[in-house]
Amino acid sequence: MTRIVVIGAGISGLATAYAIEYLAGHAGLEVETQVLEKLDRTGGKIHSIKDQGYICEWGPNGFLDNKPMTLELCDRLDIAGQLLRSDDNARKRFIYSEKMLHRLPENGPSFLKSPLISWSGKLRLASEMLIPKRRDGVDETLADFGRRRLGAEALNKLIAPMVSGIFAGDPETMSLKSCFPKIHSLEQEYGGLIKAMLRLAKKKRAEVKEGKVVASAAGPGGILTSFNEGIQELSDGTAKALAGELRTEAGVAKIEKKEGGYLLLLEDGSQLDAELVVGAAPAYAAANMLNELDNAAAELLHGIPYATMNVVCFGYQQDKIARDLNGFGYLNAKAEGCNTLGTLWDSSIFPNRAPEGHVLLRSMMGGGTNPGAIDLSEDEVKARTMADLKQIMGIEAEPDFVRIFRHRKAIPQYVVGHSQRLQQLDERMAQYPGLFLTGNAFGGVGLNDCVNSSNLVAEKVIELLKAR
Repeated sequence: MTRIVVIGAGISGLATAYAIEYLAGHAGLEVETQVLEKLDRTGGKIHSIKDQGYICEWGPNGFLDNKPMTLELCDRLDIAGQLLRSDDNARKRFIYSEKMLHRLPENGPSFLKSPLISWSGKLRLASEMLIPKRRDGVDETLADFGRRRLGAEALNKLIAPMVSGIFAGDPETMSLKSCFPKIHSLEQEYGGLIKAMLRLAKKKRAEVKEGKVVASAAGPGGILTSFNEGIQELSDGTAKALAGELRTEAGVAKIEKKEGGYLLLLEDGSQLDAELVVGAAPAYAAANMLNELDNAAAELLHGIPYATMNVVCFGYQQDKIARDLNGFGYLNAKAEGCNTLGTLWDSSIFPNRAPEGHVLLRSMMGGGTNPGAIDLSEDEVKARTMADLKQIMGIEAEPDFVRIFRHRKAIPQYVVGHSQRLQQLDERMAQYPGLFLTGNAFGGVGLNDCVNSSNLVAEKVIELLKAR
């Protein structure tokens, strides 16, 4: 029986422990897993808070169904039947620019008709076909890539809002190659984004004609998916399915190497032996645990910055909102100088998010471009959010329900040099067989990314056990 300790009971740690148990069972390997969590609850950033008939997501509100990993996990957990796809109206997404909300175009004809981008900006976008690909191998920022290939207007009105919506990041510092590796590879393979779209569309038509693929109704971006009682059902379901022990309020202070494995020193002064260890804590927490074992690895982990974030939930009586909330919500263009990054119309995305006759709006404030927002008073956060909602949506009323959640270290930032940092980290960790790292600081920040990374590290654990 091999004892495997997973540090961290966010979705990365829970999914890793479950995948290890699942793969070990199919391989005929006997393992004893133990998950240690510093907090008094599981789920990490996943937390669906139920209050006065509202369901407020403390962190992420779902995952996209265009990738298989999380759907497969739900199947194995026998909770796939409880999945809840977002309303079709959630496909309608908006950008606030030049003092008005513009629906984000979904195809070529709607893009040409949209006033979001000026005609000069559209011509600049069309000229992207004439721009040669970058060949110098430089780890380019998203902002530099946007200006170079698409123009300054597209950077401000399309790229910057997207980066704030996914990473809460600053495009002037974020790495294209690390944040959007597919876009980087499309330029390198096809010479440009429009050329890539044309070539891929032609290939897809040919495959459909030959019967090799069937066009997906989910669309290229997939459908946002959650559960009736919130996305916490995913982490709760994973925790419940574990065969091994799960301990909360069991923070790890230090990891030491010992004969035949590792010694974990817990914050309460106790110790725990393990033959294999998977660190699934945030990068800064893992750095503290590894500081004495490998200071160089710890420094690399400490070098991964995190964006701050205030999540502001406002509940209103529906008749106090004059604007049509038929959509997903909006992100703010960089040049508008808003207090918030954007607002999701949560009760329009999923049912059961607000009491009957009420609506729930969830605004994001802070991020890489406004780190000081985390230190604002609750009254100031509320006032600034209300000011934005009045300016953007015309909401004059006071909210009937207010909840503000603060994340001092919300989302890891894949800044320029991130891929090189991860390569150096892999080289350091290779010196410690049986010690692994996973989580959203490395292979993507979304739920699908976390589950995928968990599956990959679980496969490495099983390969090591088979080789013994």
